[in-house]
Amino acid sequence: MDPLEDVLALLGTRAHLSTGMTAGGRWAVRFDPPDGVKFNTLRRGRCFLSVEGLTAPIALEEGDCFLLTHPLAFTLFSDPHAVPVDAEPLWTAAGDGLPHVGGGVDTFLVGGRFSFGDRARGLLLDGLPPVIHVPADTGEASAVRWALGQIDAELRGRPIGSTLVAEHLAVVMLIHVLRLHLAREPRAVSGWLAGLADPVVAAALRSMHARPAYPWTVAELASAGAVSRSTLAARFKETVGLGPLDYLTRWRIELAAQRLRTGDDTLATIALAVGYGSESALSTAFKRVTGNSPREYRRRCAGAATVEAAPSPASQAG
Repeated sequence: MDPLEDVLALLGTRAHLSTGMTAGGRWAVRFDPPDGVKFNTLRRGRCFLSVEGLTAPIALEEGDCFLLTHPLAFTLFSDPHAVPVDAEPLWTAAGDGLPHVGGGVDTFLVGGRFSFGDRARGLLLDGLPPVIHVPADTGEASAVRWALGQIDAELRGRPIGSTLVAEHLAVVMLIHVLRLHLAREPRAVSGWLAGLADPVVAAALRSMHARPAYPWTVAELASAGAVSRSTLAARFKETVGLGPLDYLTRWRIELAAQRLRTGDDTLATIALAVGYGSESALSTAFKRVTGNSPREYRRRCAGAATVEAAPSPASQAG
């Protein structure tokens, strides 16, 4: 079992593509903090990305892409002296057409965003840097370039089912970007994501995700990585920030919480499914981790508003 695949599935990861943007000459467009994770790819031309809180802009070349993983305002521009215009009026004025800024069309961007479930920040996004930049000339980025090229082809040709295909390809792109970033900068992530870059810790993580209900011991998890119990315990704590069995408890509670949010199984059924011998054992662990009993958590989720507000045009822009 792949922990990354596990988490993305639990979070209900979905891609939402926008209409893209053309630009030319001297230009700058300012975007509000996006919902979820924003991505853009530069299909033609070159420009710069400036993100709130980062000290220096990032130069983007043709074929580059970036993920903005935190809700930060950002600006795309060709010239640092250009006066930025707000993105939302551009998208509103374009209607069903392609938003344009500046003079000429020497720059073309395609973008969108990824949406996740309620636990995305704690489970995934907080462990990532604010921006992940994938240069086109990175040798390992060929899979990302392939996915982006296929997305572009689907959006240009508009064959039957093109939107659905393009959105699934965008999720494929997201996985490749995360893989590439973990391989290239393993110290730039934290938590269980950092553990995936350590072969010993990753072996233990895969074991727990494959069989979360199994009564794992540290010794059994250590054998998966062919190390001693003390070595695994030390490396796991140093890398992930938790001991192996503490991580297992938290992952079991995440699985239980997901079933409480989305299904109507009894607490006894959920307890057995995630590795607890009784409803009371699950309730004790659940309250210790979340601060709420399973029943309180289910009631709160059921009473919460389930209609997600539609994002503004600017939040989808680019």
